[in-house]
Amino acid sequence: MSTGLRLALSSLNPVAGALRANAGAILAMRKKAAREGADLLATPQGSLSGHPLLDLARDATFREACEAVLAELAATTGDGGPDLLVGAPALEAGGLRDMVFLLGQGGVLARRARHAVAGTEAPFEPGPAPGPVSWRGVRLGIMAGDDLHDPSVAETLAESGAELLLCAGASAVTSGPERDMDIAVARVVETGLPLAWTGQWGGQGEEVFAGGGFVLNADRSLAVRLPSFSDALALTEWNASPDGWRCEPRPLPPLMLPEARLWQALALGVADQVRKAGLSGAVVPLTGGLGPLLVAACAREALGARQVLTVAVEPAQAASAEALGLACEVLPLSPALAAFGPLPGGGTPDMARQLGQLAFAAFAQSRGALLLHGLDRTALLLGDIPHPDGFAPLKGLYSSTLQSLARSHGLALSAPTPDAAMDAILEALADQGQPVEAVVARGFPRTQVVDLWRRMHQGGYKRRQAPPGLILGRRRDCPDPLNNGLTDPIP
Repeated sequence: MSTGLRLALSSLNPVAGALRANAGAILAMRKKAAREGADLLATPQGSLSGHPLLDLARDATFREACEAVLAELAATTGDGGPDLLVGAPALEAGGLRDMVFLLGQGGVLARRARHAVAGTEAPFEPGPAPGPVSWRGVRLGIMAGDDLHDPSVAETLAESGAELLLCAGASAVTSGPERDMDIAVARVVETGLPLAWTGQWGGQGEEVFAGGGFVLNADRSLAVRLPSFSDALALTEWNASPDGWRCEPRPLPPLMLPEARLWQALALGVADQVRKAGLSGAVVPLTGGLGPLLVAACAREALGARQVLTVAVEPAQAASAEALGLACEVLPLSPALAAFGPLPGGGTPDMARQLGQLAFAAFAQSRGALLLHGLDRTALLLGDIPHPDGFAPLKGLYSSTLQSLARSHGLALSAPTPDAAMDAILEALADQGQPVEAVVARGFPRTQVVDLWRRMHQGGYKRRQAPPGLILGRRRDCPDPLNNGLTDPIP
């Protein structure tokens, strides 16, 4: 039995599908780990392939490329340096699995499939109940992603002889408190084993990952914590005793306050959406309200003022951009509206809004920039949807959250005060799944609750047209059926 172990934990920001670039980042981190004398470098879930992959994982050509690059990575471990723990999809036992591979001695030493896969989580199938991996005299209980959340996975590993739990993770940032540490503590208490976790960071599609990592000893003490929102490496030193493995404590970096963490996540989501798509910058339409101003401020921090341009249809709106230190381009719509002439039914205001959205999208596309909308969750649920082109960073936040977020970052943005009661009702109906009468019982006016319930269902088809955006832990909204037989059961 080994009596000492030097395990390096790393946090990386892979790009989905960019296998060569991701492998290069892993190898660069391995060189750093080698200089520190590590025996094993653990990387996050999907570190080679990127995560989440969605339907890209179904592509046979992509999976063949994964296998080829994985073999090249494995070959590099024949140099006597640290072994590697990396993540990528693969076909295993006739099913598509989310895999973790242990690489060493120039080849693949072991492979483990994620067991905890939600029934609706395409495209992966659950792997078999895992057993520990014997590596250099240590029985490692290797887990991936949501395996940490399923008590049965850690329990099975412990019962089959694991000595140390090691999880390659990727935990998306939510609008609420962090939960990974609390969940990890529960696994430690249940199994009596120490646990090491390392996570992916960065923006990927509609999710943002904070990354970082940590080690909990068997007594639940926090021995190591990696910083969030950056590439990071921490060498952890372990010693064996009759009571099991223990990690030597290291100084801990400070924790981020919740609103600072949320702001960092928004900025990172914008920055990576631009960077990973190869775009030149961002265009933010100033369409009124707090959302567009907050998005503009966030984009300025994420990209720098020179890569952010605001657009408006009225010259008076440019003052808001100037207050943020951003340039503003005015796109007058009067000539285009005049060309249409009088419309039947007097639809000129809505026509102006639609033309404005088209003009903003065309303007951003002509510059090779990302169109950023100020759409928030309140507007999304009520069907107030902008042009589907572009990206909506605030899509997972209610309008009442935006004001406190702006204040916490010293942004004196002039905008109407959001309706906190309306947001609380919508959150109860949409996110907590409460029926109308239960929401009324909480003290909200019945007429207001019923009105918002009706407007939510009436706006269901519009949510199909919403641009993608950061969901921040909210479920992805499934719109109501196009043919909805729900008339009005509420008197």
